[in-house]
Parts: sequence; C-alpha cells; structure tokens
Amino acid sequence: MKNFLLNYLKENSILNGEFTLSSGEKSSYYIDARISTLSAESLGVITDIFYEKITNKGLLYVGGPTIGADPIVGAILNKSYIEKNPLKGFLVRSGQKQHGTKKAIEGPPLSDTEVVIVEDVVSTGGSIISAIEEVEKLGSKVVLILSIVDREMGARNKFLELNIEYDPIFRISELIEPS
Repeated sequence: MKNFLLNYLKENSILNGEFTLSSGEKSSYYIDARISTLSAESLGVITDIFYEKITNKGLLYVGGPTIGADPIVGAILNKSYIEKNPLKGFLVRSGQKQHGTKKAIEGPPLSDTEVVIVEDVVSTGGSIISAIEEVEKLGSKVVLILSIVDREMGARNKFLELNIEYDPIFRISELIEPS
C-alpha cells in the first residue's frame, strides 16, 4: 500500500523546474500532491493510512488548510461513514471570509475538543501554524498533524516546540534523490 503511494507520488506528483514555494523559498522541484489527492487509487491509500492513525488516537475532528486538505478531509469523512465511525470535518481558510458568516473555519463548531490537522505537503509549516492558531481561537487543541510529504524544511521542529505530534507518510528524502 505505502509502496504503491511512493511510486505514484514519484511518477505523478513530483515536477522538476524552478518553483517558488508558499514560504517564498525557491525550489528545483515541486510536489503537486493534488494530482495524488484527486486520483481515486492514491487518495484511497492516503485515506486508509490517515484514518487508521486518527482512529488509533480516538480523535473525532479532522481538518486542515484549504485547498490542500479539502480532498483528504472529504475522503476521511466518507471512510468514517462507511466504517460506521462518523468523524466531523473542518476546513481552515487562508483568511477570514469577508461576507456571510465571516468564518475563518468552515464546518461544525469547534470548541473544547482535540483535533487532527491533515495536509498534502508541509514545507516550513506556516500554513499549518496559521490553522492551529485559528483552531485554538475556538477553544480546541491540535494534538496531531498528518501530511503526505514533509519537505524537511523545519516544520517538524516548529510542531515539536508546540508539543504537537507530527507524522508524515513520507519525508522528501524518501522521494527525491540527492543532487
């Protein structure tokens, strides 16, 4: 299962060239994990791996920064329904909505609960830290962060400083040959 996903990512989601990451840093490769999270077989594997980790921790709320987390959260919620263990999901906007309810987090109310954050690719951890801050404003606590790929750009240490467990499926060193 994990080997299938490793090969799928290598063949479909790693692009070579010159890219600017969301952190502003430059990179000679880009991981377009949405190719993998928007393909049934690879998303199924990601979902199975994440669902097991979430349920082993007894967590009931799963969410993450929109847009990377959107298909992952949806797939995990669907699996939880099929498994008759319904979870609740949420999505964290990159900024507060300026109309309607003006919410920064979409989904059921979050208060006084432990949650897991999921993401496709984590670089420096900035978008997840922003999501954590929004979740904490509502009185909940992030206790686990799951990602498909950790680019190994310092996020792990930031999450450790926040005393939050971080468990990526792959580190970039497992996907990219050193140059």
